[in-house]
Amino acid sequence: MVIPVQTPAGLEPAFELSAYHPIFLYAVVVVLFAVGTLAASHLFPLKPHKPTRIKRLPYESGMDPVGNARLQFDVKFALVAIMFLIFDVELLFLYPWAVIAFGEEGSPVWRTALGGTALVTVVVFLALLTLAYYYEWRKGTFTWR
Repeated sequence: MVIPVQTPAGLEPAFELSAYHPIFLYAVVVVLFAVGTLAASHLFPLKPHKPTRIKRLPYESGMDPVGNARLQFDVKFALVAIMFLIFDVELLFLYPWAVIAFGEEGSPVWRTALGGTALVTVVVFLALLTLAYYYEWRKGTFTWR
């Protein structure tokens, strides 16, 4: 029997761990499958293993390898990837805030209690991102040389 609990939102059913048993069972099955697959591929000879000189060459899209495969990459590739992640992840933070703050289903209680604080927090967050963007621009990260 579920005993209701009084919360600021009203009477709600109490937390039941048994409702999450299927999720835990699924997680256990996934972990066991991953570990079992890795163990089976390394412990048992499931494939023929006859290494030759040609089989040990690095494969490059059907072309014969030219030069050393251990070339140093320009750090520019990593910088562009990190900048993409930084400026893309900001949308992950802004979208839920915008839905709660300005959506039709948004709570008026939330807007009056935390709306101003949340707005100031988001403005500070966007200002820091703008500052980071300006810093990267001044350092010349966006120019591809």
